[in-house]
Amino acid sequence: MTDVLIVGGGPAGLSAALFVQKNGLETTVFDTDGTWMHKAHLFNYLGVGSQDGSAFMETARTQVDSFGVNRKQGTEVTDVHQADSGFEVATEDETYEAPYLVLATGANRDLAASLGCEMTAEDVVDVDVTMETSVDDAYATGGMVRAEEWQAVISAGDGAAAALNILTKEEGEHFHDFDTPADADAMFGPGE
Repeated sequence: MTDVLIVGGGPAGLSAALFVQKNGLETTVFDTDGTWMHKAHLFNYLGVGSQDGSAFMETARTQVDSFGVNRKQGTEVTDVHQADSGFEVATEDETYEAPYLVLATGANRDLAASLGCEMTAEDVVDVDVTMETSVDDAYATGGMVRAEEWQAVISAGDGAAAALNILTKEEGEHFHDFDTPADADAMFGPGE
């Protein structure tokens, strides 16, 4: 059973996927590869000196894959709705259910609207600081929640905020994801 369904595989969706999967929640990401990152070159992403947006996406995909995220590359989500188990996501061929949903579809807010998420006067999805929408356990990120500030680094932060709130709900107390060099050694082996 999947714990978190994420619709969108750009910086927001993959950031959310990384955080939740890394911390023990089974995660499925649906990605049509329509991200604006393929038109970008990063000079303004902290820690990335200069990188082509498509190369950045390949690195991000490799990273989430290494943690076992179930990526449905090239799979379009046609519908989302609430279900007994939380949420149901439909594709052309299958349906998937999970207790948590993260929407990361850029400026396309159609799925959020069909789910019944409240919108602001600017016609963006209304979220709180944790990126949770008016629909409990449904999150919206990146361009969905901002009229203009469409930046990869902001979107990645939105995805992380959604993931940390999901992890907080699961743990029943504030969850903080902080890794140390010892964690890296345990996971990847000692560095040089």
